[in-house]
Amino acid sequence: MRHVSAIILILASTPALAASGAETRFWNLTGVTLKDVRLAPAGSGKWGPNQCANDKDGEVDFDERLPITKVAPGRYDVRMRDTRGRACVVNAVEVKEGEVFVVHQRDLAKSCPWR
Repeated sequence: MRHVSAIILILASTPALAASGAETRFWNLTGVTLKDVRLAPAGSGKWGPNQCANDKDGEVDFDERLPITKVAPGRYDVRMRDTRGRACVVNAVEVKEGEVFVVHQRDLAKSCPWR
């Protein structure tokens, strides 16, 4: 019985076999409200859907967390557009399943219009 308990514990702690139930989220610390947040595998330019569609009002306010869906763990470029239509990209952001990833204002390129 002791061996069976140990095996169950090992299997339950394996990420591929046991989903934590936590959702992956983006924490907006850019200093502005965003109306469009898209992810692309780093360097690919293949932008996914607007993740702001996952929010009840279709925007992610400063200091708000946004659920991220249909994105596998990995490194992503994050393209953001604010409510005035200005866009910025942050490259190679690490996204981990069930965790929160943050984009701070200090992470924005110097060319970002709201920096």
